[in-house]
Amino acid sequence: MKELIEKLSTEVGLTPEQANKAIEAIASFVKEKFPMLGGAVDSIFSKEEE
Repeated sequence: MKELIEKLSTEVGLTPEQANKAIEAIASFVKEKFPMLGGAVDSIFSKEEE
């Protein structure tokens, strides 16, 4: 997830805090719209990689 935050910061100009909130919003949206992907989304956007 750290790599994605850095990419959003450099390519889009978001602060790390904004990038993190954007990722959380996207993950929440995907899990809401596609509940069967909840586990995969959690795994993909896991904060353990930081």
